[in-house]
Amino acid sequence: MEYVRVTSGRFIRRLNRFVAEVEREGRTELTHVKNTGRLKELLVPGAEVSLELADNPERTYPHSLIAVRKDGRWVNVDSQAPNRLAHEAILLGRIRGLESVRLLKREAAWGKSRFDLYFETDGNIGAAERGFIEVKGVTLESGGVAMFPDAPTARGTKHLLELAEAVRHGYAGIVLFVIQMKGCSAFCPHRDMDAPFAEALKQAAERGVRVLAYDSLVTDRRLEIDEQITVVL
Repeated sequence: MEYVRVTSGRFIRRLNRFVAEVEREGRTELTHVKNTGRLKELLVPGAEVSLELADNPERTYPHSLIAVRKDGRWVNVDSQAPNRLAHEAILLGRIRGLESVRLLKREAAWGKSRFDLYFETDGNIGAAERGFIEVKGVTLESGGVAMFPDAPTARGTKHLLELAEAVRHGYAGIVLFVIQMKGCSAFCPHRDMDAPFAEALKQAAERGVRVLAYDSLVTDRRLEIDEQITVVL
């Protein structure tokens, strides 16, 4: 995916979960942050940031912060991007085990649950499947290891348990971690931040949920799923 109207700036400070001060063209500007996570290791004073100009000229904050440059590489922080990326990559046959998808739908309901994606395969590669996919965007990295979450997420834990329950009823279940950067050698749950989520992920895997992680090629204006990386539970 590619952002069209992009400009650059320097991060000053975050005022709340949704708004930050950014220096752009010599002026201080209030900017929408497209991610409610903590992003403490990324949003540091003076960091180079990439900004997208909104289509709506009447919007309160004309620009949205979409990427941050850290240690010489870009990290995308747009929380809406991973679902779109995953959808595109699956349709292109770039996700292992989902090369023969014949049907892919967004926002799929099952019982009282709602998953990011529903898929059906035609059986060209292995047995035909139908199932659900939960997509999680990852922006946190430490020592070359990507981690999720960067803040406690009871909602994320609930999704994992619901996905495991769907597997029990005969569906395939996949949780796909889209790492919004390059340079990570492995992915693991951030147990120190959210032990219940880490435990739920382990239990879901033991109950048949497939856990996948892919990194991304990132520039100041472009984002593309790239390579599968090792998952350590």
